[in-house]
Amino acid sequence: MASKHQLSLDIVDTNNPCIIKIYDSSIYSEVIPVECATLQIIVPGFNKPVKLEVEENFTRNITSCDLYLQTQNCGTDCVALPDGVYNIQYTVAPNDKVYVEYEYLRMTQFLEKYYKQFCKLEMAACEPNADVKDSLKELRLIKSFADAAKAKIEYCHETSVGMDLFNYAKKRLDKFAQSCGDQCH
Repeated sequence: MASKHQLSLDIVDTNNPCIIKIYDSSIYSEVIPVECATLQIIVPGFNKPVKLEVEENFTRNITSCDLYLQTQNCGTDCVALPDGVYNIQYTVAPNDKVYVEYEYLRMTQFLEKYYKQFCKLEMAACEPNADVKDSLKELRLIKSFADAAKAKIEYCHETSVGMDLFNYAKKRLDKFAQSCGDQCH
């Protein structure tokens, strides 16, 4: 029987531009009540957290309305959440002592643009021509920079290094998308 709560969250990478999906994967003590469960999220570009009350073992789709980025037509329209580093903290009472905190790199919009570049390539189930090979090589490199950014931020806790890598990946992807144009068809 656990004598304390072991808090944990799973933050799911999703293709839905309108949500961040968060699962409570905590192990709760059977002898200590779970009280004042709170999710706090700092959106990229902001410094004040949005506080959301939750229940233990929650699953939550966080929207732009939840984060006060959208204030009208909530429930009918969605505003895409920005890519970038989200600081996510989950606490239970006593909230200053029992918490877990994550930095999560959301890159949904980046990945959508990345995958759309494959749609432009003339590919078949055979050896690609030299131009397509070069494009594939560049796309792999771009994706590697994005993956490295995610690792630096979420696992190594090197946020500024990770954001430098992510911004570099975005620049390369933008350049690739512009140069590819019609020549990739």
